[in-house]
Amino acid sequence: MTPQELAQKLHSVPGRGCVVVTGAGIRAISDLFSQPGTSRTILEAQVPYARKALDDFVGFQADQHVSNEEAMLIAEAALKRARHLADDKGAGDDPEEQLFGVGCTAAIATDRIRRGEDRAHVAWTDGTRSGGASIWFDKSARTREQEDVIVSAIVLNSIAEVTGVEERLAIDVLDTERLDELD
Repeated sequence: MTPQELAQKLHSVPGRGCVVVTGAGIRAISDLFSQPGTSRTILEAQVPYARKALDDFVGFQADQHVSNEEAMLIAEAALKRARHLADDKGAGDDPEEQLFGVGCTAAIATDRIRRGEDRAHVAWTDGTRSGGASIWFDKSARTREQEDVIVSAIVLNSIAEVTGVEERLAIDVLDTERLDELD
C-alpha cells in the first residue's frame, strides 16, 4: 500500500481531526492533501516548527522536547483544536462524530552537528483511547528525506489506528534502529 492509497482509505471512513507535526512528518500532510476528500478527514494541519511556536500550540514549555510526552501533549492539544473547529462548523454537536488529534515531534538528520539521536515520537488520541509509536534511527544509515518518509508513514498509520482503518504502511526498520509501539 502506498501513502496515497492509505490517504484515500482514511478519507473514506468517519473521523476528523487535527494533525500537528514538528521536525518531521510533513509528507503525511502532503499525502493527505494530495487525495480528494481531505475535508472529510482533516480539520487542520499545522507545522509549529520554532520551539516557541510549539510551546504556544501546546500551551506551555515541555520539560523535554522530542519525547513521547511531548508527542502526547501535541496530540491532546490537536484534539482540543479539533473539538473547537468542529464546534465552529456546527458539526461538534453530533456526539457520534469521532474527532482525533495526532502529534509528531522529531529530530532527524541535519546538516549541522546535533547532540542526541535521530528520533521521532508520534502520538494520537480521540479523548478516550490513545497510542503512538517512537523510532530511533541509525544516524549513519539514512538521509533526512528517508527518515521523513518513515516518520510520515508512522503519522499516517497513527491516523489509521485512531479512525479504525486496518490497513497500514510498512515501516522499514534496520537492524540498527528501533521502533516501539506505545499503548
